[in-house]
Amino acid sequence: MNAVRAVSPPHPRLGVGVGLRAAHYGDFLSRRHDVGWLEVHSENYFGAGGYDLHVLHRLRADHPLSIHGVGLALGSADPETGRHVARLARLVEATEPALVSEHLCWGRGFGRHFNDLLPLPYTQQALALMIERVSRLQEALGRHVLIENVSSYLEFRASEIPEGEFIAELARRSGCGVLLDVNNLYVNQLNHGSDALATMRAIAPGSVAEIHLAGHLVAPHCVVDTHGDRVAEPVWALYRAALERFGAVPTLIEWDTDIPPLEVLLDEARHARTLQQGVCRV
Repeated sequence: MNAVRAVSPPHPRLGVGVGLRAAHYGDFLSRRHDVGWLEVHSENYFGAGGYDLHVLHRLRADHPLSIHGVGLALGSADPETGRHVARLARLVEATEPALVSEHLCWGRGFGRHFNDLLPLPYTQQALALMIERVSRLQEALGRHVLIENVSSYLEFRASEIPEGEFIAELARRSGCGVLLDVNNLYVNQLNHGSDALATMRAIAPGSVAEIHLAGHLVAPHCVVDTHGDRVAEPVWALYRAALERFGAVPTLIEWDTDIPPLEVLLDEARHARTLQQGVCRV
């Protein structure tokens, strides 16, 4: 059995980063920007070569990296694909990221992949499956990973554990860290009437190693986690509460649709950094 290497925190003051997207490759290659770190979706860099991987290796020389997976679907009833894990392990070994993360979700069934981050029922059975899958992933990578809470548009009648307690127990029993998506907490609060602050209070401060901030869309019948707008004011307020509880953990500005000029992301990052400095005195 491989030893799991603790990685908290190789860069104890990563500060605030932004998601690296192809639209901004030129901006980052042309000059250094005032950003603490970069996060990429791992699946975009699984190839053995190509321009994307070339850019990633160029930028990692000057920026700590976070590798963020969106395709493992760890909570699926179907077994995880060894090929996907092997590709992830190869990427992690090649890029030596500061952080590696995946999602608390499912997305495979009946031999198909649904290409979405589907919510789990918060049951003891689902918890046991996630603990097993996360533990195996950490063993395969030889390091701890972070698991992110997801947004949802329905709830399961079968759920028997509050979301925050589910996340906390997963972290405690698997040894993983938590990637706390504050926007997802807010989206779920509006969609289901849950209490975002109560969810945060259920999670041990020392287990949160990264925070995500993003924009959302208020639709007629629900709120959609689009990652296509600036962070909303209520989410900034929740972020302040998260800083008070969890400290100045690395924070990411996510933007995945209707991608604006890089300066917009950097402006959001500056606002997050100002809040970090004010609340945490860093």
